[in-house]
Amino acid sequence: MNTVKLFVLDTNVVLHDFKSIYNFQENDLVLPIVVLEELDKMKKGNDEINYNARGFIRELDKLVGDSLFKGGVSLGKKLGKLSIETGKKFSAELKQSFPEETPDHRILAITEYLVKKLSDRQVILVTKDINLRMKAKSMGLSAQDYKSDKVQNIDDFSKGIEKMVCPAEWITQLYEKPGGIPAKELKMTHPPKGNAYFILNDNVLAFFDAAENRFLRVDKRRCFGIEPRNAEQTFCMDALLRPEIQLIAITGKAGTGKTLLALAGALAQNHLYEQIYLARPIVPLANRDLGFLPGAAKDKIEPYMQPLFDNLTVIRQQLKQNSNELHKIEEMQKNDRLVLSALAFIRGRSLSKTFFIVDEAQNLTPHEVKTIITRAGEDTKIVLTGDIEQIDSPYLDAQSNGLSYLTDKMNGQPVFTHINLIKGERSKLAEIASHLL
Repeated sequence: MNTVKLFVLDTNVVLHDFKSIYNFQENDLVLPIVVLEELDKMKKGNDEINYNARGFIRELDKLVGDSLFKGGVSLGKKLGKLSIETGKKFSAELKQSFPEETPDHRILAITEYLVKKLSDRQVILVTKDINLRMKAKSMGLSAQDYKSDKVQNIDDFSKGIEKMVCPAEWITQLYEKPGGIPAKELKMTHPPKGNAYFILNDNVLAFFDAAENRFLRVDKRRCFGIEPRNAEQTFCMDALLRPEIQLIAITGKAGTGKTLLALAGALAQNHLYEQIYLARPIVPLANRDLGFLPGAAKDKIEPYMQPLFDNLTVIRQQLKQNSNELHKIEEMQKNDRLVLSALAFIRGRSLSKTFFIVDEAQNLTPHEVKTIITRAGEDTKIVLTGDIEQIDSPYLDAQSNGLSYLTDKMNGQPVFTHINLIKGERSKLAEIASHLL
């Protein structure tokens, strides 16, 4: 039995990660010819999926040659081979179960052909399409999700703020010393990894500064009319206002105040940044893209941006008429220093001296999140918010979305922190509905 596995890749895998072919170690890969057909249809356009299609085609171009169709071409040292398999006839069983010759069913036909031809090898279909995996298994074929960027310890993200019991005299020092208390004085056996927030003795809020290895007391702070309503929101606002923390992941269910707090924190620091940029990915609902909406491009994206405008409206309503803060918001919008936009419009830009908030980041792939963060220039702060249990993309889940991936990979870095908001503060009705419905 040949121990080197053979993975058959679906189109959605290379569109999710256009460098996925280098993540299968020593195992061999097969690219069905129908994948090339689908990529050809997707290579034009300005959406992330179009960039990924072109990115994969460029990777394929580096390997191009007759060997792709005759035994495969090596993907590199300690990696397997990649080959392209042309279309195959449907077996009687496949045709009876799935009579339509759709791209998915053609991929199944190629997988079934390889299983029968290579009886001494384990052939596995890799697809992010749950239905296609179920179809494959119904035919007795092995199928799995693309696992290379999946987060394993996903339960850690949903935990509340950690509580800790400390000596009373230590708490007294925390109040008396503005510069904080060295962690060594607490004689902790396992100091926190990275920036972290704690509730000490059930009522004292504290921040562990990883760079300085010290604990600091955290006080509730009001920003542009928005005041934290619970401990998690207080920690969130504190992180937003800390200049040494340049990257923040804020998770939590709907109504916990993720975007509202981020926007209020950004506005409170408008003097430190040349621009506040609040954006969100466009994920059309019911499989209908922007084309069905009337009007020009700006009109088409407006419905998707409305939640961002709603948060700005909430902040406006908290401010007094003719207040300096309200005038500042109007002035910033007029001068394009406060911009609310679709995420696709930032591609190609370098974000310097920008407070950049990415809303609904759970609908981004790990590659998209990487693309965003690598655009950060000098003096830029990036905040990503989202609910990892509420994902609109059909090919992402709680373990594979960009927000989870970011939180997992950046954990422990001195420039990063993660806050999980638990208690809904939108209204009592919304909180009850979130739990029961």
